[in-house]
Amino acid sequence: MRYPAHEKLEIIRLVERSHLPAKQTLDRLGIARPTFYRWYDLYQRFGEEALEDRRPGPRKAWNRIPDAIQSQLIDMALECSELSPRELAVRFTDEKRYFISEATVYRLLKAHDLITSPAFVVVKAADSFHTKTTRPNEMWQTDFTYFKIIGWGWMYLSTVLDDFSRYIIAWRLCSTMKASDVTDTLDMALAASRFVDNATVLHKPSCSVTMVPVILQASLRPIWMTKVWIIYAVRRCIRRHRARHVLAQAGIERWHQTLKNCVLLENYFLPGDLEARIEAFIQHYNHQRYHESLNNVTPADAYSGRAEAIIKQRERIKQQTIEQRRLLHRKLAA
Repeated sequence: MRYPAHEKLEIIRLVERSHLPAKQTLDRLGIARPTFYRWYDLYQRFGEEALEDRRPGPRKAWNRIPDAIQSQLIDMALECSELSPRELAVRFTDEKRYFISEATVYRLLKAHDLITSPAFVVVKAADSFHTKTTRPNEMWQTDFTYFKIIGWGWMYLSTVLDDFSRYIIAWRLCSTMKASDVTDTLDMALAASRFVDNATVLHKPSCSVTMVPVILQASLRPIWMTKVWIIYAVRRCIRRHRARHVLAQAGIERWHQTLKNCVLLENYFLPGDLEARIEAFIQHYNHQRYHESLNNVTPADAYSGRAEAIIKQRERIKQQTIEQRRLLHRKLAA
């Protein structure tokens, strides 16, 4: 038990005025004799001020984030309030060229009361599918999801997603779920994957009617057994992989959930309004949103082959930042 200085002084005076021996007095007070005589020695040599509890303060950690960097992080958090601590840590590293871990970002935000509940429910994805792709355009996933437009009816979103990079290659908002809607979306995807500007894609499918080296993974919807689809697949040489495993369509189903969690925060009365909102979100998803399963790069980075260079650059920034903190600590300690 730690005693404040005024209580230590009161104990010393009680022992001095007591008619009992010092040992008996200290036993009744519950004070160990070595402790008392240490207090008494300090009091006689240096006075009452020496009785103050001089516990050693916490040592300064060498990797402490400088106050200026903390201020920059808080400013970015206030400016981009929609970002999670993970996304904020990655963006700060990329833009400011200074590494801060996700845990540190969370602690700083919590200290400034900036941790709030998300505007939408975030559900963690399940374990990955046992058969993984190794390059872009090796396998695409496609499926429909639906949206209700008030006073109008149902609209259906047809999407083609690259399994390796989670990149949304093509999409269409349709009024039906026919095989022709799927083939139109696939035509857009084939054209988009062929003419990707400023990209170093390891393998691009051809638009030729004789060869398309893409496996198309789709659900078990009846449209995949229609005559229109079968003829189209034969002409394009597309091999369909039927999604029989529970995780086979996990990528596009997770995409649908991510999309709806954000887009359905508002009501829509016209198809054009919904289409504009979906287009804006897809642009954000492909080029700005850091994907956790892709080591915090964007789908566009993974699809275009930039992911490995970005991850290596972040590792260099991390090492440089740690070295800067060590040098700053040594300078302040000198």
